[in-house]
Amino acid sequence: MQSATTVTPSQLPTLLLATATVRPVFLWGAPGIGKSSLVRAFAESLALPCVSLLGTQLAPEDLIGVPQITPEGRSRFCPPELIARDEPYCLFLDELNAAAPDVQKAFYSLILDRRIGSYELPEGSIVIGAGNRATDNALARPMASALVNRLIHVHLRASAADWFQWAGANGVHPWVLDYLTDRPDQLWAQPPKTEEPFSTPRSWHMLSDALHSWGETPEEEMLKVLATGTLTPSHAAGFCGWVKIVRNSYGFEAILKGDASWPRRPQDRDLLYYLAEAFRARLIKELPAEKNQGSNAGRQLAFRAKTLLVELAEISLEIAQTVLADDEDGVPLLPTWFLVEAARDLPRLVAARQ
Repeated sequence: MQSATTVTPSQLPTLLLATATVRPVFLWGAPGIGKSSLVRAFAESLALPCVSLLGTQLAPEDLIGVPQITPEGRSRFCPPELIARDEPYCLFLDELNAAAPDVQKAFYSLILDRRIGSYELPEGSIVIGAGNRATDNALARPMASALVNRLIHVHLRASAADWFQWAGANGVHPWVLDYLTDRPDQLWAQPPKTEEPFSTPRSWHMLSDALHSWGETPEEEMLKVLATGTLTPSHAAGFCGWVKIVRNSYGFEAILKGDASWPRRPQDRDLLYYLAEAFRARLIKELPAEKNQGSNAGRQLAFRAKTLLVELAEISLEIAQTVLADDEDGVPLLPTWFLVEAARDLPRLVAARQ
């Protein structure tokens, strides 16, 4: 399920307070953006115990319970102690849409009528479900229309501003905070179709924990292992390159001014990638949409950029091409006039250097 209408983590508690207290809510969102922790924090804010059930680990009898013979010779189902409580609580149905169809059906009466057999949830209890979307390449089953219609559906999106506020108060490693301050667009990445790590608020937090646990600053090779084991490959390369800059006081400004050159060593490829990303970001930010609208500084940047592109292409044509590349939807990010000039002037600049 997809929706163009979404909420951020900071907006969610207010929304849940107005809705989850009167009707069951289902929270949709990509993996690793904090759905589970937000629900637990919301329950804690209401002073309610949070009972989590994982849909992928349940069988129908885990909810309905087992039959018991009464003294009158009749049978009744006894729901599990985890659910059958006397005091109000928050029932969190995590990965509900990943549960088997029989398990999803077992939740029908609990979600709509707040009842399992003869047991009824205590007054003041709330029911919240959560799950990933099929488009996230996560385990997700089609949700029956009868179940869809029993829930208020809310779509959560990752928010860099919200995450920074949380991270600053929860001891996230300074390297992670500082890097994402420069590149907030890398906080979350679309899950890949292959089995490889990808960047999410959760994976950045894992990298932070690993860096803290390491104690002393990890060596270059170990840092690469940690980063590539938690992040999208391009983000891992960028992070490792940024750390090299921090360690060696080596930045893009020096290259732009001509005080330093692009790193050429094969072992500095991650640093080269990061610097090229910084180069691209500078061009996107400072080049005007129309050439005649630009300032003198903008014209100087455009002129210098062509030389830097040639020098970068001599080291890695692939990385140089990423500076000029369109976005994922094929939309040019750099002004058309600059792309035209680059295509016209680069062959001449290359010939002049030979």
